[in-house]
Amino acid sequence: MLVAIIAVTVLSYLVIIRIVLVGSLSWQILSLLLIPLFLAFARGFNYARQRVNGVQITPTQFGDAYQMVADAAARFGLEYIPDAYVVNGNGTLNAFASGHGFRRFVVVYSDLFEIGGQARDPDALRFIIGHEIGHIAAGHVSYWRQLGSALGMRIPVLGSALSRAQEYTADNYGYYTQPSGSPGVIGALSAGKYLLSAVDFNQYADRATQERGPFVHFVNALSSHPVLTWRAAALRDRTKSGALWLRPKTITRDVGSGNAVPILPPPPNPAAVPAGFLPNGMVSQTKP
Repeated sequence: MLVAIIAVTVLSYLVIIRIVLVGSLSWQILSLLLIPLFLAFARGFNYARQRVNGVQITPTQFGDAYQMVADAAARFGLEYIPDAYVVNGNGTLNAFASGHGFRRFVVVYSDLFEIGGQARDPDALRFIIGHEIGHIAAGHVSYWRQLGSALGMRIPVLGSALSRAQEYTADNYGYYTQPSGSPGVIGALSAGKYLLSAVDFNQYADRATQERGPFVHFVNALSSHPVLTWRAAALRDRTKSGALWLRPKTITRDVGSGNAVPILPPPPNPAAVPAGFLPNGMVSQTKP
C-alpha cells in the first residue's frame, strides 16, 4: 500500500510540474506546489500546540506513564524517549503520534489516558502507548514519508487502506508491548472508558466473522482505522495479518503463545428470550 500511495503521489507531482512548465497556472496548482511548506508548518504548529497546552509526561508527573513511554521506546530500539503529553479530550477517546524536525512526540487525550488508572486497566494504557510509539518506530510520522504520500492519501479507499494498514502495524507494536492490554483497548474504543471491562473481548472479536454484507465492507473501505470487530479479531489471532479488505472468515482464539486454536463459530444470533421477558409485549428481533 505504501508503494502504491507513493507512486500515485510522485506521479501527481510530475503532472503538476508538467502543468507549470506549459504555463497553465492557477491558484490551485500553485497551492499544490507549496505542499512541502504547508506540511512543515502544520507539523511545527501541531508540536507547539501540544507544548503550550498539554501536560507533559515526565518522571515526576504521571511517572507511571513516563515509564511506559520509556520502556516502549527501549523495546523498539529508539535512541531517545519521545516527548509525551496529556491533553484535554473533552469526551473524545483518542491518541496520536507525530513529529517536527528531528523531534517525535505522543499525545494522549485525557479521556483515554484515564483508563490507565488503577481502578480501571493499566495494561490497556500500556498497549496504547506502545501503539503510538510503534507509529514512530515504524516511520509513520516521518516528514519525508508524509510528504511522499501527501496526495495519494487523499484518494478515497486507496488512502484509507494505507491508513488502516499503518494502524494494524501500530497494533502489532502495542500487542508486543502489552498483549493483555488488547481487551481493555477494544472495550474502551467500543463502549467507552467506563464500560470497557464489561465488554466480552472474545464475543466482540467473534462478530468479525458474523457481521456480513456489502455495506460492512463499504464502511471498512472508507475507514481510516480498521473497523473494531476486525481489529479485535486481528489482536486475538496473531498468526496472520489484520484483514484489510475482506472480513475474517474463521474464529481463532488463544493465540498469545502462537498456537492458533480454531473453534466452531457460535450461532449468528443470540438465543431468543422467553415469552413475557421483554416489557410492553415487545418481541425479540432475532429468532433462534
